[in-house]
Amino acid sequence: MQEWELGRVHRSSAGDVRWDVLGKEGAEPVVLLHGTPFSSFVWRGVARALAPHYRVHVWDMPGYGTSEKCDGQDVSLAAQGRVFAELLEHWGLERPAVVAHDFGGAVALRAHLLHGAEYERLAVVDPVALAPWGSPFFRLVGENVPVFEQLPPAMHRALVREYIRSAGHRGLDDPLVDALAEPWLGEHGQPAFYRQIAQADQRFTDEVQGSYDRLRMPTLVCWGTEDTWIPVGKAHELAGLIPGSELRLIPGAGHLVQEDAPAELTAALFAFLQQAD
Repeated sequence: MQEWELGRVHRSSAGDVRWDVLGKEGAEPVVLLHGTPFSSFVWRGVARALAPHYRVHVWDMPGYGTSEKCDGQDVSLAAQGRVFAELLEHWGLERPAVVAHDFGGAVALRAHLLHGAEYERLAVVDPVALAPWGSPFFRLVGENVPVFEQLPPAMHRALVREYIRSAGHRGLDDPLVDALAEPWLGEHGQPAFYRQIAQADQRFTDEVQGSYDRLRMPTLVCWGTEDTWIPVGKAHELAGLIPGSELRLIPGAGHLVQEDAPAELTAALFAFLQQAD
């Protein structure tokens, strides 16, 4: 398994955020946003592939990955959108290209539509953007958080691993599943897993869903055709709501396109980032 470490820390309004940057100084900036229940780790291959050409910023959202996890923490979409806008200001990025997966799609959309973040171009990959959202398992846990919070660590670990495994279509191997599950284990990770599900509220996408026709930057909607978490029909619906957007489907890929079809996804993103306006 490839090593992945974020060596920098920013104190955000929702807790310490770990982040890092790849590529040469002065290159055009690209920011990658992960989804749930993931972290920047899922972008490791894409980030390294883009780094020879771009200045690539990666980060773990508060409550995710290696960023701070604590009792009472606000890890909602509302908080993450604010934090992303804060980070862009901290990094001094006025109009970066943004690539966002899953929950990160909603974060990027909220930061732009509600907090004034500007992007040179935006690519969303199997994003949380349209109601209703959340896999059946995600909704089940959300409706019964107090029950699931009582699971013994071994049962919790098995549950998280199988949930993560269901994000792939072509099969995620055990070392990868272990790496993706690890941030959600232990004294701080286990409660953080249920905290982020408990705070996942559809109203945070309802607040912006009616404004997608205001998006004016070049936009790519990219989707795995075998996504069982957010069906591919949502790709066509979302692309129809964003003026001039480009739709790119990745055959044979599930929700975690970065692992199912890394070469195809990287090629699609690189082609989009290279386009002239």
